[in-house]
Amino acid sequence: MAIARFWRETPRRYNLGGSRCLVCQSVYFPPRTVCPTCSTHRQSIGKMEPLQLSGDGEVVSYTVVHEAAIGFEMQVPYVLALVRTTEGPLLTGQVVNVVPDEMRVGLKVRATFRKLREEGPAGVIHYGYKFAPREEAEAGPRAGREAEPAPAHSPDVSRARA
Repeated sequence: MAIARFWRETPRRYNLGGSRCLVCQSVYFPPRTVCPTCSTHRQSIGKMEPLQLSGDGEVVSYTVVHEAAIGFEMQVPYVLALVRTTEGPLLTGQVVNVVPDEMRVGLKVRATFRKLREEGPAGVIHYGYKFAPREEAEAGPRAGREAEPAPAHSPDVSRARA
């Protein structure tokens, strides 16, 4: 099996796979094997179930990045947000297809998988989740705005539910 195919077929690679504690019903992302919420932690051993997060959420805080980290220089300014998912976990991610001046707390978003970087011209391509305004994630980008291309072989979270 080729390396690229191996990574594409790895469980949760292109999904927001989390876990839920069957004792207290707390949800975690990334997945955990022991629940830190349960009083003795031992209660949750063997009682954590895999859970596919929907990718839907709401922005609870955000910042506009003007001085980018290495590899993101061509994207400034960009929005980095804290998103509370409908299942509960708080995720950090870039919000795409939004003008920074139009960003607001309370914006409904949906996770989408995008190319993050590539290791050399013939290297491994790394994908990860970002967020897009929910209406755009469902209907595509608004007219007049150029969408960030999504990889052809990696599904949108909303279609990748297991």
